[in-house]
Amino acid sequence: MSFALTTALEQNAERALPKPIGIATTSILEHIRHGCFQRSLCLIVSATSVASGLEVGYEHYKGSYSNPIMYTPVLLSGALAGSSLLGVFSRWGAQVLLRCVSAATLADGVIGFFFHVRGVARKPGGWSLPVTNIVMGPPIFAPLLFGTSAYLGWMASYLRREEELHSVGAKVQEITSTLPGSSDWRRDLRHGRFQKHLSAITILWAFFSGFEALYSHYKSNFRYKAQWTPVLLTPLLMAAAAGAIKSPRIANTALPAVSALALADGAAGFYYHARGIAKRPGGLKKPLYNILYGPPIFAPLLFAACGFLGLLASLLRREREK
Repeated sequence: MSFALTTALEQNAERALPKPIGIATTSILEHIRHGCFQRSLCLIVSATSVASGLEVGYEHYKGSYSNPIMYTPVLLSGALAGSSLLGVFSRWGAQVLLRCVSAATLADGVIGFFFHVRGVARKPGGWSLPVTNIVMGPPIFAPLLFGTSAYLGWMASYLRREEELHSVGAKVQEITSTLPGSSDWRRDLRHGRFQKHLSAITILWAFFSGFEALYSHYKSNFRYKAQWTPVLLTPLLMAAAAGAIKSPRIANTALPAVSALALADGAAGFYYHARGIAKRPGGLKKPLYNILYGPPIFAPLLFAACGFLGLLASLLRREREK
């Protein structure tokens, strides 16, 4: 029988933790394993979309919103936050409205990526000076990273509600999903069988976030040693996620370990960026000015989100074979 992280965590929680905490922990893990955490993920999407909206809002403010399309991610982040919050209370809000808004936001991120690439190409020297113009031009992968919350929202729209875990209908669906020819990605996702796909998404987002951290910290000549940590963790997270696609054991051992490091590193980076803003002239007495022109305060949380994706992937079950 193959090793399963959620099963091992549940067993250890029952033995090592106080009974109330152990029961709560095993319940959470069981809900994740079976894809019954739609409300919880909607709450996470609402919070992360607010943070990403604020980040893109003040970055585009620096560019004076010279192109009207620069308003779209700001407006869509608000719509995503609102629809995901509605999804906590309404099944229709989660399965219909959130799915539509998430799809629109993902499309907007792809369009924004095109505009950022064009912005780099339009700088003096264009792509003949790739390093200089990527570093000094618009953050090339930022629009794709903006889609992190949207992807989680799209994923949440297919999950089941928490209360469906022990329902008779859910048990019948679980049994029928094991029948030959019944497997498809929507059904797999609804039942928490999305590990390989989410591992592949982790590879992509880790690359985008790691690349952003590389050239962002390159601008300051890696003044602090801690600035190397996201750059060094990125290939480790990508390798662990790639291994998780092929091996269930890697998905349940190496991937959660490296993902937890990335999550912690993003949280530490958020602290350092906030401290950098506080240390600027005027400090917290001029919060808006220093947030605008100091280190990007929410950028480390995008790297932490990659760790969250990997950690979530490690807790899900693997897709059924066709």
